[in-house]
Amino acid sequence: MNKKIRTEAVDRLFDAILSLKDREECYDFFEDLCTVNELLSLSQRFEVATMLRAHRTYLEIADRTGASTATISRVNRSLNYGNDGYELVFARIGGYKPEI
Repeated sequence: MNKKIRTEAVDRLFDAILSLKDREECYDFFEDLCTVNELLSLSQRFEVATMLRAHRTYLEIADRTGASTATISRVNRSLNYGNDGYELVFARIGGYKPEI
């Protein structure tokens, strides 16, 4: 993990997220924490990652998600050279499939 983001404030944020019990609590917390556009951007990146993992093309991903090729490339770089955070989540949520 990038040492620049390992701060007490980020630790507290992650602790707060880990305290959430269900999807409704997530909606309540993230709607308070993020703007609509920030939340939609995060969810778009996750959809891009899911589609990349399913071997979809950049063109198909851009068409279906509205993500720019720069965003798709950035997510792809994280999938290939990141900390395996996406893979950890994909393994835990099992059979998640993007709406494609």
